[in-house]
Amino acid sequence: MPPYEQVRVHYASAISNRELPVGAKLPTVRALAKDLGLAVNTVARAYRELEEAGLVETRGRAGTVVSANGDNNRERIRAAAAQYATMSTELGLTSQEALEIVRAALRP
Repeated sequence: MPPYEQVRVHYASAISNRELPVGAKLPTVRALAKDLGLAVNTVARAYRELEEAGLVETRGRAGTVVSANGDNNRERIRAAAAQYATMSTELGLTSQEALEIVRAALRP
């Protein structure tokens, strides 16, 4: 897994698990790059991808913080899961079949 992806996955997981609450400030790109021994552009790419996913927002000199959109994204996925559950039941799938389809879709 490329280093930027490792950084992105780490922070995405911490945000989704609420280890980092809404409004929590992330380290600066330069500081994190130095701490991890990575190039600044590597960390910047990870932060960009987190921002594109709506998990963080960059506030100029105020830094990068965990976005409230992360909670909205969680609610959106819950609604999509409920819709999927309803559709799979209507189509006659068992819970096991429905879960297997989801697991297959989540595999890279």
